[in-house]
Amino acid sequence: MTISKAAYMERAITDKLMIHFGKTPDQASESEMVKTCALVIRDQMAISEVETRKKTLKNHKKQVHYLSLEFLMGRSLMKNAFNLGVLPQLKEALEHLGFNASDIFEAEPDAALGNGGLGRLAACYLEAMTTLEIPATGYSICYELGIFKQKIIDGYQVELPDNWREVGDAWLLPKPEEAEEVLFGGQVQQYWENGKARVVLEGATKVTAVPCDMIIAGYKTKHTNVLRLWDAKTAMPVDMSFYSRGEYVKAVEEQAMAESISKVLYPEDKHSEGKSLRLKQQYFFVSATIQSVVRKHLATYGTLDNFHEKNAIQINDTHPTLVIPELMRIFMDVHGMSWDKAWSITTKSVAYTNHTVMWEALERWSQTLIERRVPRIYQIICEIARRWQEKCEKFYNNDETKVRDLAILWDGEVRMANLCVAAGMAVNGVSGLHSEILKDDVFKYFYQMNPEKFQNVTNGIDHRRWLAEINPGLDALIQECTGSDKYLSHASELQKFDKFADDKSVQEKLAAIKLENKKSFAEYLYKEQGVVIDPNSLFDVQAKRLHEYKRQLLNVMHIIYLYQKLHDDPNLVIQPQTFLFGAKAAPGYDVAKRIIRLINSLAKAIENDPVCRDRLKVVFMENYRVSLAEHLMPAAELSEQISTAGKEASGTGNMKFMMNGALTIGTLDGANVEMHDLLGDENMFLFGLHADEVVSMKREGYNPQRIYSQDDRIRRILDQMRNGFGDGERFEGLYNRLLMGVGGSPADDFMLLADFDSYAEAHRRMAETYHDKALWNKISIHNIARSGLFAADRAIAQYADNIWHAEHKKI
Repeated sequence: MTISKAAYMERAITDKLMIHFGKTPDQASESEMVKTCALVIRDQMAISEVETRKKTLKNHKKQVHYLSLEFLMGRSLMKNAFNLGVLPQLKEALEHLGFNASDIFEAEPDAALGNGGLGRLAACYLEAMTTLEIPATGYSICYELGIFKQKIIDGYQVELPDNWREVGDAWLLPKPEEAEEVLFGGQVQQYWENGKARVVLEGATKVTAVPCDMIIAGYKTKHTNVLRLWDAKTAMPVDMSFYSRGEYVKAVEEQAMAESISKVLYPEDKHSEGKSLRLKQQYFFVSATIQSVVRKHLATYGTLDNFHEKNAIQINDTHPTLVIPELMRIFMDVHGMSWDKAWSITTKSVAYTNHTVMWEALERWSQTLIERRVPRIYQIICEIARRWQEKCEKFYNNDETKVRDLAILWDGEVRMANLCVAAGMAVNGVSGLHSEILKDDVFKYFYQMNPEKFQNVTNGIDHRRWLAEINPGLDALIQECTGSDKYLSHASELQKFDKFADDKSVQEKLAAIKLENKKSFAEYLYKEQGVVIDPNSLFDVQAKRLHEYKRQLLNVMHIIYLYQKLHDDPNLVIQPQTFLFGAKAAPGYDVAKRIIRLINSLAKAIENDPVCRDRLKVVFMENYRVSLAEHLMPAAELSEQISTAGKEASGTGNMKFMMNGALTIGTLDGANVEMHDLLGDENMFLFGLHADEVVSMKREGYNPQRIYSQDDRIRRILDQMRNGFGDGERFEGLYNRLLMGVGGSPADDFMLLADFDSYAEAHRRMAETYHDKALWNKISIHNIARSGLFAADRAIAQYADNIWHAEHKKI
């Protein structure tokens, strides 16, 4: 008798539950069932991973190594089941075993190995590389706690540990036999051997890097890839003599010091210990990675002469920059290469993706700290810097201004971005505008020296996850209209949906899907936070990392403006709106944390105000994360992408909202520019200064105090902010920051006051459009249909064709 796929899945789950937990389904908890299902899916992927590895080695394909300090994976059970084509069977098996499948998926913790867009991008790219059948491995740290769990207490952000591995460990395959040894500190010694200079590091502290592999499934392919996460362990055995003497803490001190490296993502670096730990994290994961890559390459080819032909190493932001001197160290110190040969291979192997245009965000490290923690690496950086400076001086005829900007070492610091650009075979920005700013401003002197290095690859997202999986109603409508599910493999097929923009029946179906998604999110939010929101109100969403340049404060100013308008005229007719904020502030970023407090203070005031009831609602969504975003995106109607023009490199949240039919209110910044190219003025709500206008206004002497004195609306808004909302909290610091500047920061550095009028006008146009339901849904269809450009598959194909020169399945 033939067994159904669902019955086979049910049997596999039951057997695994018995073997792993010694329980039957009726005895198992939800978390045990999550782990059991993960183990069943992982076993299936592990078999494919072995076959993929064999095929890659047999065909000698070029391999991509994607290094990122963050991989914000989120949940994996539903995602992997979807990509493997077994999601319906998994759901049926769980229901038959007496579990609610949705509850099981919700019980899985997020793998919180990232902070925001950078880590989520890396996760999307790894899935796309797998789907496109590119042999690729992601590398990062196996953080025990990852990013913190955010709790809001009395309006304040409080950071709590988030131990995702209690359940998430089910996805990890430890490979202790492939561990690498990473050295810190010590003294560099040089001696001659057979007429060659040899370099050794003596007296160094050894830390063992143990790989834990997370297998990544592609969509409709047997090809798999791996995310290799390095766990830090002490290389020294426990000294039992300390136990004998009763010195128990000292006995495990070495272990604790080593394991602190993989304890938490982004330790606070306001103090020297935090800075030291961050540097150790960065070197730890790149050293372990490159040792592993080189070892495997030699095992396959027996030579390093072709290393660059068979390997492409992508640096995702500057955190993995030390991969450059580490490659040089291994080539020279371990394998005896000359400097010139090692440099030639290194510079043909490594490429760099820049993610910021802000000088203050470009990593700089103290030369003294690097010299102390990784002395041999520091020596190599110094030699790279010396040779690079000679090249720059020659090119620019000793122009000190230009040479200073190009320098890798300057004023006691190592400039990581400059090292990346000097050594990388390619440098890319992540949106059209961003890449132009890199060439014209941030790296303009580099560009003049090597224009051929500079490229653009606009970011992309995993549209299978961020549309089909999280928004099944919309997925079904797209398939109904386009006639197939082909868009899941070829995102450009979404364009076919565009011709239904004027179809009244499709508009009505889309509206019904959106309303159901809003109701579903309202239920979810009530369950999570006990907050009641009205699904019939407009859902206006700003969900992203809390930073001043992203201008959550501008959004708040506009809400205060509406609040004041209602008090001026309680009979005013306005569109009921629910303003949803989701954001984490870095633990040491006091201004960002103060803005969170302001949002919560305003939310409480509006909630308790009868004038605002049923018209305005402000909600700060606690602990914003991937799984929360998966509930939020399908329900959002207005996407706030309001960064100061010229500051946002790209953004990816803007793409997810667009793909789910939300309309964008935003500046011409980052990927918003390309969205505008696709949509035109009529299908989004643009406002604000352009990037060149921001630069020009600052150059001419921007004066926010003049705006404050001449604009009654802005004066009332800021005065209200300064005085607070009756809960005893005053926000004079934010008020001063906007009008006078604080601690060396210019007044209103991110141009909130300059853009406010335009922003308020864009909101007025938006509300007017929302009143016309047919028009709103027509624009929503245009947004969905034209979002295919922002698929990660397209971005990865560009990387593969233009930077890595790696084979891939055509899309």
